[in-house]
Amino acid sequence: QVRMVESGGGSVQAGGSLRLSCAASGPTYNRYCATWFRQTPGKEREGVASIDADGSKTYADSVKGRFTISKDNAKKILYLQMNSLKPEDTAMYYCAADALWGAACRDLREVSRYNYWGQGAQVTVSS
Repeated sequence: QVRMVESGGGSVQAGGSLRLSCAASGPTYNRYCATWFRQTPGKEREGVASIDADGSKTYADSVKGRFTISKDNAKKILYLQMNSLKPEDTAMYYCAADALWGAACRDLREVSRYNYWGQGAQVTVSS
């Protein structure tokens, strides 16, 4: 069983930066794939970035070069550093984790495979 609690959302002007954190608990968390998703009203949840248990990282094309996913295994904290933010990055951001590896972890479309979710953190970027 994994429990995840997010923090770090907020409002920022375009071009600014924010860092999201997701503190996890549970003995198996460090062996899981951890992923950030985001969702805006009326749209499906989309994958933003994932990190596999071996540290391999995958990014959506829309955030490559601007966002960085990282994980502190000792503290069991997942991060998403977001730089050069754009108004279209405005969304509710969710962290998620589950027993996925390799191609399954890299596939950012696999929303339904995740059983463990944070509560969400709102990110608002104004122009």
